[in-house]
Amino acid sequence: MSARILSPLRVCGVLAAIALVSGSARADVVEHTFDVSATGTLEIDSDVGSIKVRTHDAPRVEVRVERLNQKSQDLKVDFSQQGDTVRVTGDLPSHQNGNYQVRFEVMVPRTFSLDLNTAGGSISIDDLDGEVRAQTAGGSLQFGHMGGRVWGNTAGGSIELQNSRGDADLSTAGGSIDVGDVAGEVRVKTAGGSIHIGRADGSVSARTSGGSIRIEESVGAVSASTSGGSIRAYISRQPSGDSELETSGGEVTVLLADGIGLNVEANGGDGGVRSDFPIDGRTESEHSLRGALNGGGPRLYLRSSSGVDIERH
Repeated sequence: MSARILSPLRVCGVLAAIALVSGSARADVVEHTFDVSATGTLEIDSDVGSIKVRTHDAPRVEVRVERLNQKSQDLKVDFSQQGDTVRVTGDLPSHQNGNYQVRFEVMVPRTFSLDLNTAGGSISIDDLDGEVRAQTAGGSLQFGHMGGRVWGNTAGGSIELQNSRGDADLSTAGGSIDVGDVAGEVRVKTAGGSIHIGRADGSVSARTSGGSIRIEESVGAVSASTSGGSIRAYISRQPSGDSELETSGGEVTVLLADGIGLNVEANGGDGGVRSDFPIDGRTESEHSLRGALNGGGPRLYLRSSSGVDIERH
């Protein structure tokens, strides 16, 4: 019987399958379950690893840690509990680099609060009623429907928040930020990326060093600035504080509900300034407009090199 000769492509496939099986054999899983009350806190602090949090109605915290390759088993994972606070830590040997593949998968009561920190990996949180603090040195942040205040920071990655019944404070060193409806104040900042905000029942502060900003509706004052991109914002009620919308590379469009009183200061650069509203005592030049809207009120400062539009919503 003649020997069967495998093609180079077939050989590569066999070797890949062997490597996959070998890699799977090196995977390591640690699981712990903690009995808690409905309102407690989960703290995770790890030198590496992605974190995914889901919720259930049971009075327990379930933690699953997957170290997916041989190198990742260098991560020492410790668990502790004090009352209704569950702590998980992941420590690597000092000054050690490598290809680490670690995943934290957690189940907590829906009313729990979270304090999450990883030095490398994305963080994803499903619907949760408690407060959230999440930080990563590199990776995206994703939040579902949140019932409390949300604080999130990443050194590089996009941020998405579906909605929150508390304040939202989000920042990234590089990536877009997408926020739905927030029942409190919104503060967002990115060093490079676009910003989108749905409805905010409080004031809004939005900053980006390069990208457009769009605010569908703000009940309070708006402070928005970008070094390169357009700004569009709708103020639906009388703000109690000053608003400032500034861009160095794009148009500024502010939409206002009828009856809002403001002191307008607008400079549209070469694009000029256009207003759907009559401005009392207005002083106007080729590029700027200043005066009182509906008797005046808090300051509305608008600046763009490409044009400013003040529109009736």
